[in-house]
Amino acid sequence: MGKARIVDPAHRGDNCAVPIVTLKHSGRRFEVAAGETVLEAAQRAGIALPYSCRAGVCGSCKATLLEGQCGYPLNPPLALDAHERAQHAVLLCQAVPADDLLLEAREVVSVEDVARRRLRVRVAERRALAPDVTGLVLLPQDEEARLRWLPGQYLDVLLDDGQRRPFSIANGPRSDGEIELHVRHVAGGGFTSWVADALKAGDTLHVEGPLGTFVPREDSERPMVFVAGGTGFAPVGAIVEHFLALGTRRGMDVYWGARRAADLYLRERVEAWVRRAPNLRFHPVLSEPAEARAAGLREGLVHAAVLADHPDLSGHDVYMSGPPAMIDAGRHAFVAAGLPEERLYYDSFDYAPDVLAKIIAGRAGIHERRAG
Repeated sequence: MGKARIVDPAHRGDNCAVPIVTLKHSGRRFEVAAGETVLEAAQRAGIALPYSCRAGVCGSCKATLLEGQCGYPLNPPLALDAHERAQHAVLLCQAVPADDLLLEAREVVSVEDVARRRLRVRVAERRALAPDVTGLVLLPQDEEARLRWLPGQYLDVLLDDGQRRPFSIANGPRSDGEIELHVRHVAGGGFTSWVADALKAGDTLHVEGPLGTFVPREDSERPMVFVAGGTGFAPVGAIVEHFLALGTRRGMDVYWGARRAADLYLRERVEAWVRRAPNLRFHPVLSEPAEARAAGLREGLVHAAVLADHPDLSGHDVYMSGPPAMIDAGRHAFVAAGLPEERLYYDSFDYAPDVLAKIIAGRAGIHERRAG
């Protein structure tokens, strides 16, 4: 890996050929247009590489740069620590090549045949799931074909001003095309405030999807650990229900972390899974000590609860979804506990990319989160 280095792509000059990225394991190759990130170019070529936040903060799209040069003219790679940078790790959602690249990257072939598209949906149902979480059930408009997706993927709600707000789909595909979303209200968040206060059944939304690579991996017989933080339960729940529908006999431990008992807004759904599947165990965890004591539930941080029960994760597959702080703590701690990084699948509920860019630039402090 001595040939790999990170540089400003502007130093390459104007007379160089279009950069070509080669993926080491599969040998697949694709061109990257000027100013385009590796992830964008791969998607344009129909190649699915892992990603989540698309803003450089979650680390889902991490790969190893074996040869070539790239830079980060958009957002800095906040998800990479000093050790990862020293090992030539790059974030594909932000990396812009300066010349040809050879990458060691995971490919998620299962999502490549699922076409992304835009459609109009009608709000069929709206209900309060928790004091600050609204559940939405969306159905395609009569003239629209139903959306296809894999459990765990998300969609973008397209706003009138051209901005997007991403939300995980909380269910797997159904014959009627029903889409379930869990929207957390964030103070100062324009869209989530509208959902909480004004959106009503019968209203129409424009969406685009499916997006994301947080999907079930079925090529394993290892026990699975699922870790959800807050509304990170939405995609985790969809994946768990997928494995239940398959009749899997693999062990499944579902950890759900929240501040208060009321934030475990579909606890009865998980308890129904436990009654249905003897190989599934549920571990609710509350971070507020007084709340945990009052509810008679486990106290602490959810990733710490996982490690207390599974100090050695080398024989597991782990699915994790939630806020950036949980993802960052969990991904480092789980790998330190022996989990191979290629068996850690996660989805970070981060700031929408346009909002994050403003925050990084110091121009705003908007708090719009996916699923929130």
